[in-house]
Amino acid sequence: MTAIIPTLTHRSDMTAHTLADLLDPVLAIAIAAGQEILDVYQSDFAVSTKDDASPLTQADLRAHRAIIAGLAALTPEIPCLSEEDADIGYETRRGWPRYWLIDPLDGTKEFIKRNGDFTVNIALIDGHEPVLGVVHVPVTGTSYVAAREVGAFVIRDGRRRAIRTRATPVRPSLVVTQSHRDAALDAFLAHAPEHDQISRGSSLKFCMVAEGLADLYPRTGPTSEWDTAAAQCLAEVAGAIVLRLPDWQPLRYNTKDSLLNPGFVVIGDPAYGWRERLKAG
Repeated sequence: MTAIIPTLTHRSDMTAHTLADLLDPVLAIAIAAGQEILDVYQSDFAVSTKDDASPLTQADLRAHRAIIAGLAALTPEIPCLSEEDADIGYETRRGWPRYWLIDPLDGTKEFIKRNGDFTVNIALIDGHEPVLGVVHVPVTGTSYVAAREVGAFVIRDGRRRAIRTRATPVRPSLVVTQSHRDAALDAFLAHAPEHDQISRGSSLKFCMVAEGLADLYPRTGPTSEWDTAAAQCLAEVAGAIVLRLPDWQPLRYNTKDSLLNPGFVVIGDPAYGWRERLKAG
């Protein structure tokens, strides 16, 4: 793949036209990484453990290599930060005006369980905000793509359609983590209005809010910045807001040494008044 995007130096260079031009090439990279994942998924794969006790498979590594190679050819001037190559100090990262933030295989635990709830996540961060996001679901072949001032779309069965969040119904649906539930989440849910609950893995929870299939995604347990960036872009372009807990301020990127996120909520309908309804003070 040859680079098709002009050299980008300043934030003002990141126009809607530039982002629109990037969407399909980045999607192609995500789909190629998804095929690397499926090749391992369909085999008798081994599982190792990283220093932080999280699982690692050859699928994570093969997808990482495919994405890094693809993005290096597409935009050689933009650095990459991937979960599988995250040992880049803040003193270096803080000087990046923009960079690719990548989770080659989001939902490794779901991958190991073979339940299909895992994704490839690629985001472009510009000025601490995700301005482009691609989320690809290898098992179903579904893809979600979004860019600021361009739109948010789902590609399913070969058809691309625009997506938007929905107005919150009388009985809202909350989508929650499938593998990382904790006491803090149970306490949060206890203050929510009467609701239905859906459990999903990986960044698919954001995607459900973006597509109008759920109304709120609360996350109280730890996540890393690469877990959320691509799907945050999708959700926000589709009409949602993503706010930190407990201060209810926008979730931002590359602002500190740690790459861990605080707790957060993804709100599909900002007019619903979730903060007040949750008695969040």
